[in-house]
Amino acid sequence: MRRLATSGAAGDVGEVAAPAADSSDCARGRSLSPWRLIDLCAICDTGVGAPSADWNSAPSGGARGRLNEAEELSSAWEVHLEPLEVTRSQGLGSRELGLVLRMARQQPPPWVHAAFLLFFLSLGGAIEIPMDLTQPPTITKQSVKDHIVDPRDNILIECEAKGNPAPSFHWTRNSRFFNIAKDPRVSMRRRSGTLVIDFRSGGRPEEYEGEYQCFARNKFGTALSNRIRLQVSKSPLWPKENLDPVVVQEGAPLTLQCNPPPGLPSPVIFWMSSSMEPITQDKRVSQGHNGDLYFSNVMLQDMQTDYSCNARFHFTHTIQQKNPFTLKVLTNHPYNDSSLRNHPDMYSARGVAERTPSFMYPQGTSSSQMVLRGMDLLLECIASGVPTPDIAWYKKGGDLPSDKAKFENFNKALRITNVSEEDSGEYFCLASNKMGSIRHTISVRVKAAPYWLDEPKNLILAPGEDGRLVCRANGNPKPTVQWMVNGEPLQSAPPNPNREVAGDTIIFRDTQISSRAVYQCNTSNEHGYLLANAFVSVLDVPPRMLSPRNQFIRVILYNRTRLDCPFFGSPIPTLRWFKNGQGSNLDGGNYHVYENGSLEIKMIRKEDQGIYTCVATNILGKAENQVRLEVKDPTRIYRMPEDQVAKRGTTVQLECRVKHDPSLKLTVSWLKDDEPLYIGNRMKKEDDSLTIFGVAERDQGSYTCVASTELDQDLAKAYLTVLGRPDRPRDLELTDLAERSVRLTWIPGDDNNSPITDYVVQFEEDQFQPGVWHDHSKFPGSVNSAILQLSPYVNYQFRVIAVNEVGSSHPSLPSERYRTSGAPPESNPSDVKGEGTRKNNMEITWTPMNATSAFGPNLRYIVKWRRRETRETWNNVTVWGSRYVVGQTPVYVPYEIRVQAENDFGKAPEPDTVIGYSGEDYPRAAPTEVKIRVLNSTAISLQWNRVYSDTVQGQLREYRAYYWRESSLLKNLWVSQKRQQASFPGDRPRGVVSRLFPYSNYKLEMVVVNGRGDGPRSETKEFTTPEGVPSAPRRFRVRQPNLETINLEWDHPEHPNGILTGYTLKYVAFNGTKVGKQMVENFSPNQTKFSMQRADPVSRYRFTLSARTQVGSGEAVTEESPAPPNEAYTNNQADIATQGWFIGLMCAIALLVLILLIVCFIKRSRGGKYPVREKKDVPLGPEDPKEEDGSFDYSDEDNKPLQGSQTSLDGTIKQQESDDSLVDYGEGGEGQFNEDGSFIGQYTVKKDKEETEGNESSEATSPVNAIYSLA
Repeated sequence: MRRLATSGAAGDVGEVAAPAADSSDCARGRSLSPWRLIDLCAICDTGVGAPSADWNSAPSGGARGRLNEAEELSSAWEVHLEPLEVTRSQGLGSRELGLVLRMARQQPPPWVHAAFLLFFLSLGGAIEIPMDLTQPPTITKQSVKDHIVDPRDNILIECEAKGNPAPSFHWTRNSRFFNIAKDPRVSMRRRSGTLVIDFRSGGRPEEYEGEYQCFARNKFGTALSNRIRLQVSKSPLWPKENLDPVVVQEGAPLTLQCNPPPGLPSPVIFWMSSSMEPITQDKRVSQGHNGDLYFSNVMLQDMQTDYSCNARFHFTHTIQQKNPFTLKVLTNHPYNDSSLRNHPDMYSARGVAERTPSFMYPQGTSSSQMVLRGMDLLLECIASGVPTPDIAWYKKGGDLPSDKAKFENFNKALRITNVSEEDSGEYFCLASNKMGSIRHTISVRVKAAPYWLDEPKNLILAPGEDGRLVCRANGNPKPTVQWMVNGEPLQSAPPNPNREVAGDTIIFRDTQISSRAVYQCNTSNEHGYLLANAFVSVLDVPPRMLSPRNQFIRVILYNRTRLDCPFFGSPIPTLRWFKNGQGSNLDGGNYHVYENGSLEIKMIRKEDQGIYTCVATNILGKAENQVRLEVKDPTRIYRMPEDQVAKRGTTVQLECRVKHDPSLKLTVSWLKDDEPLYIGNRMKKEDDSLTIFGVAERDQGSYTCVASTELDQDLAKAYLTVLGRPDRPRDLELTDLAERSVRLTWIPGDDNNSPITDYVVQFEEDQFQPGVWHDHSKFPGSVNSAILQLSPYVNYQFRVIAVNEVGSSHPSLPSERYRTSGAPPESNPSDVKGEGTRKNNMEITWTPMNATSAFGPNLRYIVKWRRRETRETWNNVTVWGSRYVVGQTPVYVPYEIRVQAENDFGKAPEPDTVIGYSGEDYPRAAPTEVKIRVLNSTAISLQWNRVYSDTVQGQLREYRAYYWRESSLLKNLWVSQKRQQASFPGDRPRGVVSRLFPYSNYKLEMVVVNGRGDGPRSETKEFTTPEGVPSAPRRFRVRQPNLETINLEWDHPEHPNGILTGYTLKYVAFNGTKVGKQMVENFSPNQTKFSMQRADPVSRYRFTLSARTQVGSGEAVTEESPAPPNEAYTNNQADIATQGWFIGLMCAIALLVLILLIVCFIKRSRGGKYPVREKKDVPLGPEDPKEEDGSFDYSDEDNKPLQGSQTSLDGTIKQQESDDSLVDYGEGGEGQFNEDGSFIGQYTVKKDKEETEGNESSEATSPVNAIYSLA
């Protein structure tokens, strides 16, 4: 494929590159000339270019590759084919014309749409008056309409304007004159109208809130800013509240409300735990747009953390946290088994009843919403249900706008950006799970603040000319229009006989100098307003050129380009173009002149090279400018890379030979799969080829050669296929047809140098799961024929997949179909169950039979049931699905259940009987005679009377004890009263509750639990746990301030578990493997420090500390004293002086010092040139970095080391001179340094030092400097 492209890159000094003609090069972001906005060719004719004479010399295979790739490109830009003006008379043959049209279909980059707008604006934009001419004021910068400021900073309200003479400024506040001079805190920036309100000396920013408007005035008129509403940011504190634990049944929906304090602007809401861990959100748990946290259904694992709503305020950069919610989940399955989270039916595994969806937000079945045009529309639907519902969005009577709509928050929210009137209508969200579905309809109304249809533009007229100002806007409701002149209503302005107001238009006739003014158009409705300034300027100005003179442009042959010639004059001049001084005006044919003066050359040819002159003329004179145009040959790939098929491990070479204009610099690069190619050690890139050694599977893909210059580029693509997997088998044939078998034969495909190990035969049937393929059997790779066993009444179709070590082939084409005859089912459905979903029903479910076990048409199920042991007749019903609900059943009664398969050929064998139960109800009785016996400080024994079986009303799951810590027997010790539970599965009369806190008061209640939930609670019992041993002391620290003393500190245990009687410290000295005698110290309960003297400076100590109560010592904590700092040195200092390497090192250092001293002495005795430029008050230039005799000047280019500086042994850079100090370069006797040590003095030359010392200060005073000087 070929794409010819030019860019807007500048050439040599004084040159400007030609406009781009291809999206691929323009997309690289090359800047355009300041007097050209954009290249039309790059927008409408991407890649249009005629080939040179050797186009047909390219290999036919490569040309086919280009054409094929062009045909594969997206047709999304086909709408731009109409503007193409390509004819055969311009030099394109039929073959080239076809290529041009296909290339024009390429998908444009995203910036092209913006480029269209920019281009057309450049051709018809507003006229700008040069600033050296008199003109009314124009607002150039202003604050936003809703201006929110940080109360901690000074207030800045921007207002800047241009004009000649320079405008003066004044402000109104709340529609009254704002006297800045009377308020010492308020000032106005110099040469600007920007207000600065300073609060460094005090004051409240809230006192300055209000509506401000800026007026910029000179003698030709007054311009107005928008009405700027100033507001001070607010971040109020969260109201304090105590939140009780939230009790919820597992599987039930839950909403945790945030209700953040109202801030300005509104805060960002997010949920975290109290330990600042983020709350994991998914389809089941997510945050709504209003900040609330929604649980579609609560699971037991939700109780493992708490939930705190956080509000982040933008201006103050603060985060406020609400008191956390804690959850208490009531469950039928008290064990939070993590394996159940991945269970295929997690809810039924945990005993959670399935529920149809219902909406948590919004409520009801319908709602309405209003949105303003241009804003984002956010629709939200959050539903509860078990399993968690899926949300889908639809629009009534049409499709969702795919280019603007996106789904958020796990499909619970629909956002439509940049809303327009056609987005109004009815939207509905559908929440569904396997139990059913519901939907909510949202009626959307689109209103609109005023928006411009025709914004008034500055009007520049010559005396006696006519003109008009137009102000048209639209909105919903329709906005009203008000005209003002110089900031005053037009009705109160002095009459002007040359001016006529006609609604949204002001007409000027026979304009005179006195008509100069600034007009304001204000259009508003209930949703907002627009204010526009447009001045009327009356000028007599001869033509002038606004672009640099004598431009130099380089363009690519056959591209479309545009030459701009910005000009000004009043009356508006007439502009004409001439080439090479010829007298005929350029317009028509290959040329087109736009109203703004731009000359478009539709297709550049060699003969278009030359000098172009634009001449602007009006009644006051004329002006002209010249542009020299140079035409360059296009960059073309004449030998393109070709598609290749390579085996793994081989070498591949992709050619890319390029022809380009010799005056342009060529760069060749490669892309793989449209991304820059990394040239690794297996690849070699040359000027005209790319070689890949040892081809691997990851090398497969498309390779694109990109040949580019600073003006254009060409692309050619080839595809590399790496072989490995086998080809698909073919020619499948069915023979030996029988009722329950058939022979399948196939022809193997190419194994691609990897032997086929297996064949997988798959089948598809068209009755139960059409289009779905299932594995039937597997055969060795050495066979190509097999007998397949079949099931009755299946319309079979087979295919074969070949497998080798590399992978699997594509499936073969399907065989012809073969239908077996029918028969009665030979089996019945499996996994038959009977369970109640409510207290008065029983749901019978089973796993349906698949296509190969149906054996005949119209597969159905005969469901039978009767109460167990009643000998009543069987109830039966025929069901086509996989479930049936029996209603009006007694509570928890056993039933005998049978499910038998049947088709049109008969019934299956008699099924087995399964026992099921109807639904359960809550237990009616509580355990009685609850007795508590304290076993120890952390455990109690419970005993109770079991409830009667008829009161359980279901399957007795367990007895459960709810208990909580009421208080501690220790005074002033806070305890958590969070309820805990202990479960005792089965029908038992006793149990043990452990893991209690010692020395505490507890309360306890008992319930009986069945599959439905908890029964009534028993009488509350109270008990007290005795003292226990304490936990380990906290923060045990061992410090060694010196070699003689060791200090120990600790904190009291977190859980005393009784009255502390003291602490026990055991310590022992050790040195390596030697361990001393253990010592014991006992301390009072109030002592938390201990100091001891070391017996020797070498040994270390191991300390073990525990706390005691009357019961005994608790958990101990162990620490060791730090190693003495000189321990390693002590072990080696006696030996180092006798080591041979140490003696040799000392001798070498002594010899080196002696040599350096000798060299230094020789240097000082003979003298030498100072290696640094003489200190003179002359600038040091880069043109003479080195003197003739080899000495160096100072230079500071790019912060590099000084020429003539040297590197010290530690790697730092040091100056050659050693006698001078930084003090000698300061202005005083001492250098000035900042607190961080940086030098802030000025580097000046000290005259006294220079005059008195001369070259003496430059002599080497150290051995290192001496050696460097000799070098």
